[in-house]
Amino acid sequence: MGRAIIVTDRDFWRLNALVGARVHAVRDQAHIGKLAEELARSVQIKAAEAPADVVTMHTRVRVRDMGSGEVQTYTLAFPHEADLTSARLSVLAPLGTALLGYRQGDEIVWEMPGGARRLLIEQVQPATRQPPAADRLNRSTGPARGHAAGPSEHGLMRRRGSESVADPTIPPRLPPSPRFGGAA
Repeated sequence: MGRAIIVTDRDFWRLNALVGARVHAVRDQAHIGKLAEELARSVQIKAAEAPADVVTMHTRVRVRDMGSGEVQTYTLAFPHEADLTSARLSVLAPLGTALLGYRQGDEIVWEMPGGARRLLIEQVQPATRQPPAADRLNRSTGPARGHAAGPSEHGLMRRRGSESVADPTIPPRLPPSPRFGGAA
């Protein structure tokens, strides 16, 4: 295990929810385990306090493979946003997990499917805009009177085209806590 990595509190929350939601997914087990290990050794900070040179979700990062000299630029994305044709790399991909929380100038060694690779993070550009409109969250104001709350009533939905789908990376809204020892 290496040194601590930096993760924003919001990214930490969403990534932990992602790990919890996929804990039983056979296909992603190795990747989920690596991401969980990285999160366990992370230091959480407020997003507004994150240094501009730290790789967080939705940042663009230019990486050099020190073995081959190949340089690639990616935007670190959640799995539902990933699209390698648009250079959006999933945080569950070995390279995506490897980059999370490191800083510009850091050199890391990470086990990839083809063997260990030594990588240099050459440049980090903070996220400058929200994800595309199709991936924005659909947060409702709450359940209709007399109805049980479902995923959409807790802000757990996102829009994909004309359909709403549950997004396990979004934490549920918690009901207001009751007041103790005082009048309402």
